[in-house]
Amino acid sequence: MSHTAPIANALTAGKLPRFAPLWICLVSLAVTAAVFLILGNDSIAGIIVTGAILFVVLVYTLSLAVEGGRKAKDRLMTALVTLAFALALVPLISVAATTIGMGMARFDLEFFTSSMRNVTDAGGGALHAITGTLLITLATAIISIPIGILTAIYLVEYGRGRLAKWITFLVDIMIGIPSIVAGLFAYALFGLIFGPGVRMGIAGSIALSLLMIPVVVRSTEEMLKLVPNELREASLALGVPKYLTILKVVLPTSLAGIITGALLAVARVIGETAPLLVVAGFTQSMNYNLFDGRMMSLPLFVYNSYAQQGADPQPYLDRAWTGALTLILIVMALNLIGRLIARIFSPKFSR
Repeated sequence: MSHTAPIANALTAGKLPRFAPLWICLVSLAVTAAVFLILGNDSIAGIIVTGAILFVVLVYTLSLAVEGGRKAKDRLMTALVTLAFALALVPLISVAATTIGMGMARFDLEFFTSSMRNVTDAGGGALHAITGTLLITLATAIISIPIGILTAIYLVEYGRGRLAKWITFLVDIMIGIPSIVAGLFAYALFGLIFGPGVRMGIAGSIALSLLMIPVVVRSTEEMLKLVPNELREASLALGVPKYLTILKVVLPTSLAGIITGALLAVARVIGETAPLLVVAGFTQSMNYNLFDGRMMSLPLFVYNSYAQQGADPQPYLDRAWTGALTLILIVMALNLIGRLIARIFSPKFSR
C-alpha cells in the first residue's frame, strides 16, 4: 500500500516561498505601471521609484503576516540594502551606456592611427593623446609606486616616533590636495628650472605623482598591516634578517593587495585634466619625448574637442565621446591586467 507524502505549504510553515521577493517586485512594478498609464503618466523614473516603495511595503507586510516580526525586519533591511545597491548602479550604468552609445560614432581605425595635425573639421584621431596619456601615466607610475611602497614599508615595519607621525600627517594632507594645486606646484618648479612658460610631459608626471603617491602609501600600508605578525615572528625566529623577512615574507604575502592599490592609484590620476592643462599644454601633433615640448593627453583631448567646437559641432562631439570611451577602456584594461598579475603572483596555500 503506497502512501503519498504530504506536500508542505510554505505559507502554513511560516515562511514565504523562496522567490517571493522577486514575484512581489515584478507585481509591484506591473501594478505601478498600470496605475501610471491609467493616469496618463508614462514617466519611467516615476514608475520605478513608486514601484520600489510599493515593493518594500508589500515585502514587509507579507513577511510580518506570515513569518513574524523578526523575519519581517530582516526582509525589510534586505530590501532597503538591495534598493540602495540598485540606486548606486543607476549612474554607473547610465554613464557607461551613454559613453558607449555616443562613443561608437568615431570608434574606427582612423581614430586610433592618426592625430589632429592639420585637421580642422571632420576626421583626425586621438593617437597623439593616447600616446601622451600612456607615456605620462607610465612615468607617473615609475615615480610614484616605488616611493609609495617604500614609504609604506617604513611606516609599518620601521616607523616609530615623531618622524613616522609627521610622514603619516603629510600623507593625509596630500590625499586631500586639489589637483590644480599639484599642477601649479609642478609649473612653479619647472619654471624655476627651465624658465617661465615651460610645457612638457614630465612636468605633468611630477604633478600627477603628488596625487598618486599618497594613495599608494595608504593602500600599501593597509595591505602590509593585514599580514599576520606570526609570519614575521617565525621568520625572525629562524634568524632571517628583517629586510629579508620583508622581501621574502611580507611583500609576497601582500602583493595582490599592493598591486590592486597601485592600480587604483593609476585610475585616480589617469583621468586628471587640471594639472596637465597647466603644465603639459595642448598640441595637435605627435610627441614621444616627455622632456621636450607640449604633450597631449586623453582628458585634455576630450576637453579641447568639447570646448573648441567648429562651425559643425558634431565631429568635435564625436571625437570627445570616443576619447572618453577610450579612456574608460584603458582603465578597464589596467584593472584586468592588475587582477591577472595579482592572481599569478599572490601566494599559493595548500594543505
